[in-house]
Amino acid sequence: MTSLLCITIISLALTACANSQETTGTPPLPTVRVKAELGGNVTLPCWLLSRDSMSFGGVGMRVKWTKVADDEAMNEDVLLSMGFHKKTYGSFENRVFMQEQDNEDASLVMTDVSKDDVGKYRCEIINGFEDTVHEIILEVEGDLNDGVVFPYFTSRGRYSMTFQEAGQACLDQNATVATYDQLFEAWKGGLDWCNAGWLNDSTVQYPITNPRAPCGGTNSGPGVRNYGRRDKQSLFDVFCFASAHKGHFYWLVQPDRLTFDEAVQACLDDGADIAKVGQMYAAWKLEGYDRCDAGWLADGSVRYPISRPRKNCSPTEAAVRFVGFPDKMQKSYGVYCFKEQ
Repeated sequence: MTSLLCITIISLALTACANSQETTGTPPLPTVRVKAELGGNVTLPCWLLSRDSMSFGGVGMRVKWTKVADDEAMNEDVLLSMGFHKKTYGSFENRVFMQEQDNEDASLVMTDVSKDDVGKYRCEIINGFEDTVHEIILEVEGDLNDGVVFPYFTSRGRYSMTFQEAGQACLDQNATVATYDQLFEAWKGGLDWCNAGWLNDSTVQYPITNPRAPCGGTNSGPGVRNYGRRDKQSLFDVFCFASAHKGHFYWLVQPDRLTFDEAVQACLDDGADIAKVGQMYAAWKLEGYDRCDAGWLADGSVRYPISRPRKNCSPTEAAVRFVGFPDKMQKSYGVYCFKEQ
């Protein structure tokens, strides 16, 4: 009987405490605007107001980050922190973490910022005494109409396409044949490629930033090397241009490695299509997409995009890495998918 009485008293005390918190909760602070570069990193600020309160490592302290939609029912969980336990969700998994410069810092660091990250975020710090709510609007800068130039050849090998075939090859990869101006801008941005390719004016050219013997010699300086207009039946590679895509490029998590046909079907089963080479390049260049897993693409090639060079993952440069055109029955790779908006 005594135990039952004690439980009843504790229950009533907790209820009273909860009701008290509802009437004394801290209202949201003024909304802060933060700007980030496309493909870069950004910190969304959030701080515990009262330094007399418990620190984030304390028992009972909780920090919740949410991406807020116009319809609250469509809100996305971003990160939840309870003491030493932290969990990230959805597209934010392995891409966000708490800054924690000190015991009052609940700021969120977001990496590989994309256009999909634009919007309002809510930081809630709940310590059982005085709750703190911050709202931050994230704006992403960068011209989404820009594109990316990439060299391309088919499974037939290098120097295997006529001018007409080159145009079709780019279209098949969700791209167009690049113009000279586009190739020149890509060269200024660091594109270095030692294989000549068609441009849309039927000239054949290639960009060199690091002159070397096999690529036109060392006597000529850096620049776009020009073979001039060629017979359209001549065989070369091609430089394609992919614009920002309207959709979602992603790695499809699967329990096992896949053959090419299994990869195609896996994307279809997920309500998407197997991604094209141009879509991978656009995601890599324009959104900073980074994944150190080789996966099938629609042309039967296997590639992976690295925007943050690191050991075992393109250690010297950011690049879309080309593995090759393996036997389509080989069961050694995953798959990249693309879902139209």
